[in-house]
Amino acid sequence: MATPVTRRQPFFNPRASRLLAPPGADEIAAQVDRFHKQLPNSGPTRLAKLSALARELSVGAVYVKDESSRFGLPSFKILGASWGTFRALAQRVGLPLDTDVATLKKVLSSHPVTLYATTEGNHGRAVARMGSILGVPTEIHVPAGMHEATISLISSEGAAIVRSSGNYDDAVQEAQEAAKKTQGILVQDFAFDGYEDIPRWIVDGYAAMMREIDLQLGDEQPDLVVTPVGCGCFAQSVVSHYKRKGSNAAVMSVEPDTAACLWKSLKKGSNTLIDTTHTTMAGLDCGLVSSIAWPLFQAHLDASVTISDFEAHQASLDLQAQGVSAGPCGASPLAAVRRLSPDDRAAVGLDENSVVVLLCTEGMREHDAPMNVSIGDAAGLTRALVQINSANPSLGSVPGPGETSIARYITAWLEHRDIETHWIEPTKGRPSVVGVVRGTGGGRSLMLNGHIDTVTVLGYDGDPQSGEVKDGRLYGRGAADMKCGVAAALIALAECKAMGGLAGDVIFAGVADEEAASKGTEDVLRAGWTADAALVNEPTDLAVVNAHGGFVWLEVTVHGLAAHGSHAGVGVDAICKAGYFLVALDRLAQRLGRAPHDPKLGRSSVHASLVSGGEEASSYPARCTVVVERRTVTGETAEQARREVEGLLAEVGREVADFRAEVRTTFARPPFLVPADHAFASLVGDVFRERVGRAAAFRAVPFWTDCALLAEAGIPGLLLGPVGGGLHAKEEWVDLQSVEQLVRVLTGVAERFCR
Repeated sequence: MATPVTRRQPFFNPRASRLLAPPGADEIAAQVDRFHKQLPNSGPTRLAKLSALARELSVGAVYVKDESSRFGLPSFKILGASWGTFRALAQRVGLPLDTDVATLKKVLSSHPVTLYATTEGNHGRAVARMGSILGVPTEIHVPAGMHEATISLISSEGAAIVRSSGNYDDAVQEAQEAAKKTQGILVQDFAFDGYEDIPRWIVDGYAAMMREIDLQLGDEQPDLVVTPVGCGCFAQSVVSHYKRKGSNAAVMSVEPDTAACLWKSLKKGSNTLIDTTHTTMAGLDCGLVSSIAWPLFQAHLDASVTISDFEAHQASLDLQAQGVSAGPCGASPLAAVRRLSPDDRAAVGLDENSVVVLLCTEGMREHDAPMNVSIGDAAGLTRALVQINSANPSLGSVPGPGETSIARYITAWLEHRDIETHWIEPTKGRPSVVGVVRGTGGGRSLMLNGHIDTVTVLGYDGDPQSGEVKDGRLYGRGAADMKCGVAAALIALAECKAMGGLAGDVIFAGVADEEAASKGTEDVLRAGWTADAALVNEPTDLAVVNAHGGFVWLEVTVHGLAAHGSHAGVGVDAICKAGYFLVALDRLAQRLGRAPHDPKLGRSSVHASLVSGGEEASSYPARCTVVVERRTVTGETAEQARREVEGLLAEVGREVADFRAEVRTTFARPPFLVPADHAFASLVGDVFRERVGRAAAFRAVPFWTDCALLAEAGIPGLLLGPVGGGLHAKEEWVDLQSVEQLVRVLTGVAERFCR
């Protein structure tokens, strides 16, 4: 059964107005055009008329401005970067704007200066190309995570590459500081306070494309022009041109779901810095709109939409099939028009006679094919999550890749639905994701918690990322533990947003590292996220788990005395001495097995997990280490467990000569218990009966979960998840019908609890 979900809706500005061309605009345009003709491979790019797209979109004509080869580069960016660089350098050496390129290069040879820029790819390469043409060194700053193929292309232009550890906006600041330190010139297609002249010149350079389109269209006039938006300089030139007096064109912008700084600013009514996450539309990955572009957009832009990476990727493939080389950024305008509903089309004035111009700003480039985030059913979403390897890097003989890829997918899935999203990553490479559906106020909040890591995929029979469905079961590593629970929680969150009207917040916490040390839930709690109650969706066979055990890891170090193996009277064998402790530990395990048991959790236990010691066969070992795990039940503490082992060591020390040892606690997690008659437990039981059609079974389990951490933070929680098997084993599966049942229960609990 498909679950209805709502994607982020377009922003429309019915009061978008026309504007007047600024004084001197025609003179500037003439200067730009004269300058561009001096560059290698100058000349207009083609405007392709695609009849098949016009039929698909039910409009009169579709034109695609193909910028896959502009002055020998695969992007429009050099239109602005060249003019901005030229003007900045001419100003530096005091030359007029009618100076030719050869003269400027000659003068610069005796006036050393370095160009700086930040880029997601094409702008930096264009600045580097201009540096090469003019004989000027360039230093290009790139954000973390940029595709290596893109970096290689920039480097091939002769630029020095500086890699930032932050995002695009961090890299801009770093490039600005580097330019200031060396008295270089920052050539950036992004304006901010105190830095506006060069961005304005870059905008002037971009405008040459619009003049080309006017000439290529002849007497035909566009009704809708669709432009990609990153920081906004290119879109500023588009709006400035097509919203001028005498034009009837509407202008619509398009951004990635995960980098929608303009869309979110328009909704808020002020230019707002946002946190972005990964997008294959790298050139559009910006967190703030250019300061000189924002007022123009707010007053004159007709519409703003956002799209997924998958939609842009599909559009790029379709354009290539029709003879247009288009990368994800370049294809985004087509994806934007495709996602318009009939009402949306009417809002921007589209009908069967409309002329649409799509600004394809880059040619095809190497990028990773993205996954589809439009999936709106729990089974399909579980399969998508299973297909992402998120094995914990702390586990297995070969460390897993960690949670970054799955966190990016979840974030994109949430942003596609306009669900408030937060990326939490105090430990690099170990992110957790929080999604929030805000209530109207005054109601109780509910957290849906699920870990996004898995144990190792090594030793799994067959393909651990297959997501194969057979006889109602979905197979793959993490299918049960616990990507099914994460999928159910996400679908429930989206349903809560669609239903609206809840007074309290519903919070999804997709956490890292539960399979090792539960850093993720700790990170989320430390970041200030809390709730009035929580449901952790580990697989429980649709039972409600209200109690589970805890554990303590202890490290016992037994000391000996190193000596040559032939010196029997000198050496003390730490391994043999440790044997006395192991015997005492075994006696403790037997006593615990005979002790009265906890009514919910049964008996506590202890065992030796790891033993290590010695250096070589010919020496007495000076040290032996024994790792002990003590499983605890309600009322038992980590301190109690440590004292217990200390007592064993003291007992052995009294009986065994030369026995020396100490113990330390390396890690501990407490037991967990919420009484079955607790108000939240009763509510969950009532909803379960309504939504599943039978009474909920409350039970305890021996393993540990993040419920205990939530309880320590004052958040009463319960464990409730689908039916599954093969956890940590060679074949893992989940029953898909139980996942759908879980969605109904989670949605019902939120509806009842968050009133």
